[in-house]
Amino acid sequence: MTEIQSSRRGYDLEDRTLKFAKEVRFFVRKLPRTISNIEDGKQLVRASGSIGANYIEANEALSKKDFVMRIKICRKEAKESCYWLSLIFTNEKVELDNERNSLIKEASELTRIFGSIVEKSK
Repeated sequence: MTEIQSSRRGYDLEDRTLKFAKEVRFFVRKLPRTISNIEDGKQLVRASGSIGANYIEANEALSKKDFVMRIKICRKEAKESCYWLSLIFTNEKVELDNERNSLIKEASELTRIFGSIVEKSK
């Protein structure tokens, strides 16, 4: 792999969104099994996976309008992931709190990235 290809791979949003969705799933498995965590976890898993799925669809868009709409959905799902992560009950376990904060940070960064793509696409 050339240097240009390897540096591009570090910023591949398909890989990054897939990694985020997988990390969310690992996190959800560690959570205390409360009714609220089960329901909030389901919503979190859906939202986190939807980011990458919609990004793939955006890359296959038939028009610029379709592309922008899909990217807006990516941004919306990233914001929603932050929301569900904030609601999750960790029983104040430091390790889970740190992992949640890291996931919130990533979801926030993804929100900003997709927001920037929307702005540049206008």
